[in-house]
Amino acid sequence: MVPRMPSDCWNETHVVPDRLDPLRAEELERIVRAGGTALVAVMPDDACAAALAGVNVLADLPSTEWFVTLTDREAGARLDGEVAVTSALRPLRPVEGDVRVAATTSIRFEHQPTIVVRPLGAGRIVATGISDLDAIMRHPTLGAFVARLLHPRAPRRSTDFGVGIVGYGPFGGMGYLHGLAATETDGLALVAAADSAPERLVAARDDFADLHAHDSVESLADDPDVDVAIIATPPVLHAQLALQLLRAGKHVVIEKPMCLHRVDANEIIATAQELDRTVTVHQSRRWDRDWLAVRNVTGRGDIGEVFNIETFVGGFEHPCRAWHSEESISGGAIYDWGSHHVDWIVQLYGAAPSRVLCSAHTRVWHDTTNADQISLWMQWADGREATFRQSDVCAIRRPKFHIEGTRGTIEGHYRPLRTDAVEPGRGHVEQVSHHAEAPVDLTVATYEGSMGLRESVVSPAPAPGWGFHRNLADHLLLGEPLAVRPEQSRDVVAVLEAGHRSGANGGELIELG
Repeated sequence: MVPRMPSDCWNETHVVPDRLDPLRAEELERIVRAGGTALVAVMPDDACAAALAGVNVLADLPSTEWFVTLTDREAGARLDGEVAVTSALRPLRPVEGDVRVAATTSIRFEHQPTIVVRPLGAGRIVATGISDLDAIMRHPTLGAFVARLLHPRAPRRSTDFGVGIVGYGPFGGMGYLHGLAATETDGLALVAAADSAPERLVAARDDFADLHAHDSVESLADDPDVDVAIIATPPVLHAQLALQLLRAGKHVVIEKPMCLHRVDANEIIATAQELDRTVTVHQSRRWDRDWLAVRNVTGRGDIGEVFNIETFVGGFEHPCRAWHSEESISGGAIYDWGSHHVDWIVQLYGAAPSRVLCSAHTRVWHDTTNADQISLWMQWADGREATFRQSDVCAIRRPKFHIEGTRGTIEGHYRPLRTDAVEPGRGHVEQVSHHAEAPVDLTVATYEGSMGLRESVVSPAPAPGWGFHRNLADHLLLGEPLAVRPEQSRDVVAVLEAGHRSGANGGELIELG
């Protein structure tokens, strides 16, 4: 799993996974007393770390799955109260009076301290008996919990943030998804929706009875109950609406893609900063269960350093006849699934590519303006590369993921998603869902020297719930970092814009500045 707290929140903390010598312990104490923070995994025979943390180690227990109970209510607010982690465990006993127990673990039906906090001067030390600090930092709950212990934040307000959806859309669409998420996420409350189609506002009221319906963006922008506006319109409108709503004083969530042009993304970010408003992009598939599994495998270093990524979506069928297939509204084929796949790739590599090249084919479907197939190639300055392909003319699907590293490879293949039923009066009824909705199992093959290749299968990660919306609420209420920073989505837009231009120009190689 990927931590809900972005990794850069650890940059302010001294992380100590190894034994401390007296000089290093003295230096850390000085830093903490001056206002710094430290996260320390205390070893059984590390007297320096134990003294610094104000604890004794009671035992050295083997690596297995342990259940950690969060006892600090303030730091544990809006988090699961008990979570599992796999690591060696060393239960702790506070020996200094100022040491506070923040989490415990049940060991043979007795709860023993696992995470403790010691204020020291102007700073604080968090000590843990969970020996694998990487497991804590990667953990979706423990990572956020420990970050809060290290850097406490007072709630900004006690009431929910009112959410309004701009472009509610058809039944079961993105408007309904955001409405459902807002109603099921503590800290958010769905209060309004706007749509230019009267029948969609009727559907919105049917879905959410207490919702205030607006027939224009201007009306929703004037609604004092709306704190957060979620833009779920076609992409061509994203930039204009984001700027309008930011200037109306709203925090803004934009459906992917953020917009169609990097210059517009820059203006959105600058406007949000100027007005002290939050802006983020609903990169929802960062929380896909198979993608979380990919992040877990690569984050552990199982396949070594990743240097080639290939992703694919599509098949051989007539493209949809809605606005998604009309370039003047959607921006072009690359802006659809490419918004997700390029975001995945950029997240895995940690930065945008330095050059892109895209080939585009229109060979079969001539009633739409989108290309039938695109292949977007990206390269980084150090030679790493990636390819995203989207196709409506590929009769045998490529793998969803093919990721190569210096020690091995990950591959995941799409599977059909069909539901069969026999209904009275209708007989056999089959429902076929989009192939990209089902999470895939991952095959991981690693090189084991003289033993050759070893293959294993990794299942999708547990469902993370409304991960994006929970992070949004945590950010607005507690000031925690956004999981999707607008600068990251701007980088994705820059790649998509360059790729679209390259495809239109016959595969021109474009350098990204």
